[in-house]
Amino acid sequence: MAIPQAKHDVFQAVADPTRRKILKLLAEQEMPIALITDSFPITRTAINKHLFVLSEAGLVSSKRVGRETRYSLQPDPLKELQEWLSFFELYWDNKLSALKNFVESDE
Repeated sequence: MAIPQAKHDVFQAVADPTRRKILKLLAEQEMPIALITDSFPITRTAINKHLFVLSEAGLVSSKRVGRETRYSLQPDPLKELQEWLSFFELYWDNKLSALKNFVESDE
């Protein structure tokens, strides 16, 4: 009996710069793998592996259109990243306010 593999973590999926660039491309429009590959200096096989990770994390979806597979961005899982980062916004806001007060002081 095979144990199903866990889906990829969203944080892990966006950790790679190539995958982040793929997400940016797909934010603009739905694209076939050939067009995505043209935007990178790596092989189609490598792009396919990146798309698999993004798909497993729920960040992209694919559909067959004729003979090609088209990929599109699914931004909902990015909410997890936004929520995590928002925790640190307060920290940076406080630090920037303190810096502003220090710089503007007459000391």
